[in-house]
Amino acid sequence: MSDDRSEQPGQAEQAQQAARIAGAIRQVLGDSLGYLYPAALRVAVRAGIPDRLVAGPRTAEELAAEAGLHGPFLYRVLRFLATRGVFREDGAGAFHLTPAAQVLRSDVPYSVRSPALLFTDEMYWKSAERLEDTVREGTTVFDDIFGIPLFDRVDGDGAPAELFSAALDSLSATEESSIADSYGFPASGTVIDLAGGTGGFLRTVLAKNPKLRGILFERAAVLRRHRLDDPAVAGRWETTTGDLYESVPPGGDVYVLKRIIHDKSRADCLRILGNCRKAMGDDSRLLIVDAVVPREDVPPGAVLSDVLMLTVFEGKERTEDEFASLLEEAGLRLLRVHPTPGSLSITEAAIG
Repeated sequence: MSDDRSEQPGQAEQAQQAARIAGAIRQVLGDSLGYLYPAALRVAVRAGIPDRLVAGPRTAEELAAEAGLHGPFLYRVLRFLATRGVFREDGAGAFHLTPAAQVLRSDVPYSVRSPALLFTDEMYWKSAERLEDTVREGTTVFDDIFGIPLFDRVDGDGAPAELFSAALDSLSATEESSIADSYGFPASGTVIDLAGGTGGFLRTVLAKNPKLRGILFERAAVLRRHRLDDPAVAGRWETTTGDLYESVPPGGDVYVLKRIIHDKSRADCLRILGNCRKAMGDDSRLLIVDAVVPREDVPPGAVLSDVLMLTVFEGKERTEDEFASLLEEAGLRLLRVHPTPGSLSITEAAIG
């Protein structure tokens, strides 16, 4: 009896260890095939499956006939996506919209369809494929793959530029209001949104602050698509064409760099911040709207974004100390960091 009792704890420990190893194996093998999820997601988004399900559940055969796809293969892709909560399959084999599928519709104000297409585009996909080269060389291989840096590739009026701009507009639309509410803008004066895309954030700020004026500073190709023609901000805005790396318009009370600094190298950040410093007055404020990485308990989303920054760009997600260092070197000083309800923070700076 004593021998049997002495063996039981050892057997239980071995069983627990075996279960841990089996779980680890499943995790690693599943992660090794993780690239199939964005591939499947791209199929569904490009085929417009979320939009095709708005009227109600449909079978893969019905969806495939309408989208020009192979029915049985589409079924297998949609079933796979359903395991991740994108779509739901019922007992009759029809697929339904889920919350994750809803945000992939093209006709909702919170749509992330364009970002999903950008993040699964070859510009990102091929760069990720060669992450090992990036880690070895200490610089993104995007230029090597496509012949030019990403921001040159998405300049102008071509398909990459339209995709990139649409994706950034969609991302901005999901966060504009909460960010604008997280900072106390002055009662009057001029806000200059630097490289502010098509102007969605500036429009939101002006609409919430009826005595402010605004300037959207961007490249000509982007400004042609601006979205400032809104009665709520009529007569209080203008657009100015320019390049952040060359100069920044003077005369602003508040300068905004939203999602700009995090995808730039330190050298490029200093060049941009230096230009801001030259344009700013003694009472001007600079708002850097980016993630601020905490010292401990770093959110998984910030870690994911940080790897994206080194894969496709030359940037990184920075801590408050790293922002302070950048600002100091550029002749600016960090005043405070304002949290927002989302993943971004507002780092406020003034002339040092």
